[in-house]
Amino acid sequence: MAAKKDPRLARAGVDGYNKPKRTPNHPTKSHVVVAKEGDKVKLIRFGEQGADTAGKPKEGESEAKKAKRKSFKARHAKNIAKGKMSAAYWADKVKWVILVAMLSHATNIG
Repeated sequence: MAAKKDPRLARAGVDGYNKPKRTPNHPTKSHVVVAKEGDKVKLIRFGEQGADTAGKPKEGESEAKKAKRKSFKARHAKNIAKGKMSAAYWADKVKWVILVAMLSHATNIG
């Protein structure tokens, strides 16, 4: 017999544990994730709704956006290090990610 699906997953509207999803209709938070680490499970809402985050780096990215990303990572470094059970970890992973593939592609050009 299959195990029962956790009702927190359905309530959050996500497909599984540790799978973040945008929440465009939430009044204050832009994303939600049901984080699971070992036996601990926690619903985490993160990211400011409508915020102009630096997001993924773009070709010709402005110095201001680079500084914004660097500042976020420095300011939240302790909370990011706490791992999957912190909102800062998910915000860093989803909203402030630097794609390694983009960086390696940029270094291979020319």
